[in-house]
Amino acid sequence: MAVIRVVLADDQVLVRSGFAALLRVEAGITVVGEADDGDAAVAVVAETVPDVVLMDVRMPGLDGIEATRRIVADERLSGVRVLMLTTFDLDEYVFDALRAGASGFLLKHTKPGDLIEAVRVVAAGDALLSPSVTRRLIAEFTARPSHPMPRADGSAFTEREHEVVQRVAQGMSNEEIAREFVISAATVRTHVSRAMAKVHARDRAQLVVFAYQSGMVRA
Repeated sequence: MAVIRVVLADDQVLVRSGFAALLRVEAGITVVGEADDGDAAVAVVAETVPDVVLMDVRMPGLDGIEATRRIVADERLSGVRVLMLTTFDLDEYVFDALRAGASGFLLKHTKPGDLIEAVRVVAAGDALLSPSVTRRLIAEFTARPSHPMPRADGSAFTEREHEVVQRVAQGMSNEEIAREFVISAATVRTHVSRAMAKVHARDRAQLVVFAYQSGMVRA
């Protein structure tokens, strides 16, 4: 089993230490670097090329949003997934963070088990899109007229891809979608991957953004 490599970026030492302690005792996960501001985060990520970055939104100097944007823009770091850390479930800065290329967000007071699961989910290439919170957040920021994401053409979707993307945008997991259509979860993943390729979405989060902005799903 491949080990998930994680970088922690947060200006609060206690937060970093707490997350590091939780992750280091978990089998299959290792912390390969820490940073206390955005500039340091970009440098550490470039040096270590982790699988996942836990990135605080608000940090002195370069904030987590701009740090995420720089990481995502670096072709050498195309496999790195950024999971934003925030204090509030509708932190306005998270809107811009997802636009910048983050794969989801995590509340700082999350339960230990949820933190570990979040790291595994994002490392596997999925977005952390909980139906109860993130769907609402994405619906909110995609409705905002400022800083729109590049438009993509979804007309090439097959009928089943269109149906699957709608379910993904509604917050359904691959397993839930598979049960609805009576197909395997692997088949769902294939449909999602093909849909992402057709609209040039970096990950599942950007696919959801596309679904809302194109009108496939209404907030």
